[in-house]
Amino acid sequence: MDKKTYDYYTEILREHLSEYRLHHSFEVSKAAKRLSEKYGGDPEKMYTAGLLHDVLKEAERDEIFYYADKYSLSLTELEKNTKKLWHSIVGAEYIRHEIGIDDEEIITSVKYHTTGRAGMSLSEKILFIADFISADRIYEGVEIMREKAERSLEEAMLEGLSFTVKELVENSKAVHPATIDAYNDIVMNYREKGLI
Repeated sequence: MDKKTYDYYTEILREHLSEYRLHHSFEVSKAAKRLSEKYGGDPEKMYTAGLLHDVLKEAERDEIFYYADKYSLSLTELEKNTKKLWHSIVGAEYIRHEIGIDDEEIITSVKYHTTGRAGMSLSEKILFIADFISADRIYEGVEIMREKAERSLEEAMLEGLSFTVKELVENSKAVHPATIDAYNDIVMNYREKGLI
């Protein structure tokens, strides 16, 4: 990414995000680039995806639903009532329409970085994991997640999805169907390979 493009993206992020969230975006972009180099992805694309993945994370409900309506997005009842899901679904279309990103790898990576989905692409897995392991992350189990990310994307995906499902269930929160599909997909692939 040239400096002009980087400065343009950073300026947009500064308009939307707190310093805390901006710092997180920078750290995720670095983690995504590094994982991409390790696992054969496109480092430049993944740096961009990491940088922009949370562009609408701190948007208010009215703003989110303004863009959802503008882009004719059909959100499910679960998505409408779960703030954590809004930013990835609507954010993916925001970066397409408002920022001018036309690369589907970047767009789908942003869209599924929160829920995951069955049959995730390499880019989608990289951003999903980068968001879990970025240097700014502090949570119980983060070191285990980082170790697994160094060994295998699949192993890290299984750890990340298990963590997500467990946390949601323990807090009596609904689990998005795409997350369940992603978890089942990874588990079945592991079984086929005789790894579990």
